[in-house]
Amino acid sequence: MIRITCLVDNTARLSSALWGEHGVSFWIEREGDQVLFDTGMSGTVLLHNADRLGIPLEDAQALVLSHAHYDHTGGLPALFSRHPHVPIYANETFFRDRYSLKGDEYRPIGLTPEAQRALRERTVHLSAAPQEVVPGVWTSGIIRERPYPEGRSRSHFIRQGDTWVPDPYEDDLSLVVETRDGLVVICGCCHAGLLNTLAHVHRVFDRPIVAVLGGTHLVAADDAHLGEVTREMRETFPSAHLVLGHCTGWRATVHLARTLPGRVSPCASGWSQTWT
Repeated sequence: MIRITCLVDNTARLSSALWGEHGVSFWIEREGDQVLFDTGMSGTVLLHNADRLGIPLEDAQALVLSHAHYDHTGGLPALFSRHPHVPIYANETFFRDRYSLKGDEYRPIGLTPEAQRALRERTVHLSAAPQEVVPGVWTSGIIRERPYPEGRSRSHFIRQGDTWVPDPYEDDLSLVVETRDGLVVICGCCHAGLLNTLAHVHRVFDRPIVAVLGGTHLVAADDAHLGEVTREMRETFPSAHLVLGHCTGWRATVHLARTLPGRVSPCASGWSQTWT
């Protein structure tokens, strides 16, 4: 049995005691193994929701980090307070500093100093290639081929020597969970681009995709981009259900729900589903 639960998203399940915040975290249970994907923006929300949902963070066999932005890594110190020795997996450029341009100032948006210190004291398994973190649960590895639009923000930069350049988002990865009927793809922000990510996963793992969960960074997508997503989901990924949250944006969620009837659901803290 495979069960996936959203621990943290921008919104929380209605009429629950759970909290929402701008961030992402998922708990994956597969055949007795347990994996945490991202830690949200704060330890406060991560621990609160885990306790309310009865999720034993201290039992995780692995922690996978989708990328280094603070809204996916801010809960690291709190997690380590409960599970100091959890194995950690990320893409090879994970530790590069990342910035957002606000006016004329480049502000850090990557790991907080506290999260950096906590990670530097631990071994992080970095790889450009997919990594199997527990049986049947894989990182996507770096998504290099990007013929479709990326999940890009014009304000995101990295430092390259003495020059500021647009962030190439090489640290961006998704999690791939094997089920009997196909693959569940869990996205943090999908900065590499939703369609690029799905094409990469389909090519590397050579199985149908049955679900896509999490943030897809379609918040700024125009009508042409959303139309392309609809077309590819119909033609190339016809069996995939979309559970959309975080940086997807309500406009994109509503557009896809309208153009892909019966295949789109909103994500929220507390959302959960079981596969075989």
